[in-house]
Amino acid sequence: MNSRRNFVKKTALASAGVSLLSNLSFGAVTNLTDRKLRLAFIGVGLRGMNHFNNALNRKDIDITAICDIDPERIKIALKKIDEANFSKPKVFGNSDLDYRNLLELENVDAVIISTPWLWHTKMAVDAMKAGKYTGLEVSAANTIEECWDLVNTHEATGTHLMILENVNYRRDVLAILNMVKQNVFGELVHFRCGYQHDLRFVKLNDGKSAYGKGVEFGEKGISESKWRTQHSVLRNGDVYPTHGVGPVATMCDVNRGNRFTSLSSNATKAIGLHNYIVKHGGKDHPNAKIKFKQGDVITTTIETAKGETIIVTHDCNLPRPYSLGFRVQGANGLWEVDGNRMYIEGQSKPHQWDNADQWLKKYDHPLWQKYGELATGAGHGGMDFFVLNAFVESAKENIAPPLDVYDAAAWSAITPLSELSIENNGEPQDFPDFTRGMWVKRKPYNWIKSKY
Repeated sequence: MNSRRNFVKKTALASAGVSLLSNLSFGAVTNLTDRKLRLAFIGVGLRGMNHFNNALNRKDIDITAICDIDPERIKIALKKIDEANFSKPKVFGNSDLDYRNLLELENVDAVIISTPWLWHTKMAVDAMKAGKYTGLEVSAANTIEECWDLVNTHEATGTHLMILENVNYRRDVLAILNMVKQNVFGELVHFRCGYQHDLRFVKLNDGKSAYGKGVEFGEKGISESKWRTQHSVLRNGDVYPTHGVGPVATMCDVNRGNRFTSLSSNATKAIGLHNYIVKHGGKDHPNAKIKFKQGDVITTTIETAKGETIIVTHDCNLPRPYSLGFRVQGANGLWEVDGNRMYIEGQSKPHQWDNADQWLKKYDHPLWQKYGELATGAGHGGMDFFVLNAFVESAKENIAPPLDVYDAAAWSAITPLSELSIENNGEPQDFPDFTRGMWVKRKPYNWIKSKY
């Protein structure tokens, strides 16, 4: 019987068009609630180090392996291991594919992947095939094919994947989710969200400081400028949608009684990065000749099966303050993060905004009420504590995480679909149904009673 199950799994995966690695075996981690989670890290750069530092503060984790092709990042990680009195992990990073050797280790139950975007899907697929409970940083995939690779591999192997979208655990976001679940806004109608963050200094860095006025990227860049800027050179689409759309998708039960059905996207001209290079590097700098493809402001409108609309904005190449631009609107009122304002019909003064603080305090999420002090200093206002906690607790029990592989696929699909829509003058693009119809009967995750 077991051999038949294995045959069915392998056949299903092969038919999905995902090649198997000969040196990786199928299987999922067993329930680990009676011992420490043996955790490995693939990528210990800036984002990976956030998770790494938080893991070092937990007593229910052993860090058994780390992988990074940058030897300086390995040195930093090992120093932190030593300072925390953790046992020295096995180290990998001799080549781009050395992470596969890490995945062969028997003393690794789960893995967190925090690498450049183009590696996310292939590493996550390999990790699931190896039976490692997989935590994947955002975005999870670059193409529709990669989105399906994640789903097909999960379904064929039974190994879980969690998309590590930390904004879903932001304190105000969870308070608003609490209000949504308690029907304070009434029937939901419309959302706005996005990633609006001036990243010019990140993408184009001189290597002297985090806020350097240099114009270098690629081989001459540091940190994200080594790889992220190239996406702006070659791609015209919303390449980073999940910080905004993840929380909104949870509020309107996408993949759990609702789903994205279509989107249309438009892009402005691209002048922001060019102007930055000319201003700080001069008009004769070699990079001033580069023609960036990505529009400075990309606007995407998504429709859902239940009739809501979601406007998603990507705005990273122009000067501006940071904002995820949240707006949650229903039949009874709305919340807007910009201006920190709330209006609930029958409770707010007619035609006047309330300061949202009173509402956010009243509906503060049980997770934050219980664990808020532990989250202090965990990174990004504390939400990094909660996303890692959800991953660790789900991995220890080997259960589906709150933000699962179907969420990873649906949210990440916005990137390639927006590229197609922009290329075709805003033509609407249909969303694949990554649940294969199961969204109709899948139950919403109970965020109010969740301990994760």
